[in-house]
Amino acid sequence: MPCQFTRFVSITSEFSSFRSSAIRGRERTFRTRPVRSGTLVYTDLGLRLVLWQGWQKKGRRMRALIIDRPGEARVIDVEPEAADPIEATMRIRRVGLCGTDLSTFLGKNPLVTYPRIPGHEVAATLERVPANDLGLAEGMNVTLSPYTSCGTCTACRQGRVNACRYNQTLGVQRDGALLDHFSMPLEKLYAAPLPIEELCLVEPLTVGCHAVARGRVTSADTVAIYGCGGVGLGAVSAAAFRGARVIAVDIDDKKLAIAQGAGATHLIHSSREDVHARLQELTEGHGPNVVIEAIGRPDTFRAAVEEVAFTGRVVYIGYAKDLVSYETRLFVQKELDILGSRNALPQDFKEVIRMFEQKRFPTAEAISATVPLREAPAILRAWSENPAAYTKIMIALD
Repeated sequence: MPCQFTRFVSITSEFSSFRSSAIRGRERTFRTRPVRSGTLVYTDLGLRLVLWQGWQKKGRRMRALIIDRPGEARVIDVEPEAADPIEATMRIRRVGLCGTDLSTFLGKNPLVTYPRIPGHEVAATLERVPANDLGLAEGMNVTLSPYTSCGTCTACRQGRVNACRYNQTLGVQRDGALLDHFSMPLEKLYAAPLPIEELCLVEPLTVGCHAVARGRVTSADTVAIYGCGGVGLGAVSAAAFRGARVIAVDIDDKKLAIAQGAGATHLIHSSREDVHARLQELTEGHGPNVVIEAIGRPDTFRAAVEEVAFTGRVVYIGYAKDLVSYETRLFVQKELDILGSRNALPQDFKEVIRMFEQKRFPTAEAISATVPLREAPAILRAWSENPAAYTKIMIALD
């Protein structure tokens, strides 16, 4: 067998910035994205290469969706590569597509290099599971957390691993899970007795759920949520799950209807109604206690600060694509808490699973289309030509 360590020299430089941050005497492990000859693992002892065992299974092939370059996607055959023995191997059942994947297809995601296999919203069935005390076993259906954390940056040392400085998300900075089989560390998996479609929706809803947690939302709050796409719906459902009064704001009637099914008590169609007047009416002139921005537009970034109540909380999930100018006097005059929200923590996954277990989310209405893998390139093109036509697309691999 050819020596598989020959790839060592060519791949170490690519990850040198991660190595320097991950071996400062802390007993932590940071896994980078898979490469053909192995998986890089950083430890306090330095760099070691854990070999894949795919060479033992020559002749087997599996399918994957790959985005070769902006505007070009296709289904390809790839050679299967078995997992690190300490990881679980799973058969992928569903993969959801979100706005991040659309940005990747359009060439508008600055974090992505090409070619790239997308896929970070996943539902799968475990096929091989190493011995563990987490209750995971072969045959269980799971979803997964697609993020990495280095364990040594400031965020990680505070336990806020969702904001790791060196995070690599599946399908973004590293290849994702839109292929027949995949492997992940056990601690990234969440098993639940939910339908496959609901398991696939867990991860996108956790992002909005984390924003609700950042906003310290309680049943005493009135929460206005700008944007009812996948992330915004997560915020709507999580805020309602906590007992808050939820006002959903969007320009799409279908999305507003789904938001109502997810727990919104009031709906504002922002292209037909005066949002400021409606918010004042619904809050007796005070404004919402919490405003969550899940769109990423300069005007809604500003509106969040303008509309929130005095001593309120503003949480930003969306990335504004352009520079935003503010009346900063409001920051001080209202004594606002202005918060960013990124990715999700384990407790967010558990909260969303509890929400699904209590049948608190309109799953069927939230899924715009489910197509087999062979049709994935076509639906990506259709979505790119008409973004408003879809809320959630799922790719079926079973």
